[in-house]
Parts: sequence; structure tokens; C-alpha cells
Amino acid sequence: MIDDDTVIETLDELEAFLISVENGGLGLNNVAGIALATNNADGRPFVAVLDDKHQLLMGRWVTQDVFDNGKDRVRRGPTKH
Repeated sequence: MIDDDTVIETLDELEAFLISVENGGLGLNNVAGIALATNNADGRPFVAVLDDKHQLLMGRWVTQDVFDNGKDRVRRGPTKH
């Protein structure tokens, strides 16, 4: 569920989001992974937090620039801890 219209606009904001998920700061349970994806309805890019059954727990919209350039950060995890 993408719960609001907040848009991650920079790679630093993406990094902060990844750290929040990793540290449990968002109160999500059963987090198994994070992926960049696009909305099937309109093609809008977002970062998805997934459970162990690949179900969407939470999503945040991202800009096209973050989608294009943030793939390595999502794949490898945050560089700052």
C-alpha cells in the first residue's frame, strides 16, 4: 500500500528510507525485501517494501531519477548505517 503522496526525490532521501526500513523505524513486521517497481496502472515508479511472500507492505513514490539511479542502493542496501 502506498499510504501517502510523499515522493522520494533524491538518492539521499532513498538512503534514509532504506535505513529506516532496515532499522525497523517504520514499524513494519515481516520485512523480507525492498524493490523498485512501477505501478501497473500508470507506470509511476515507487520503492516497495515486501514481506516473505512478496506482498507489498508499504510503498513510497520515487522520482524517475531516483528510480533510474537508485537501483544499486536498493539491491545492495544502504551505504550509511
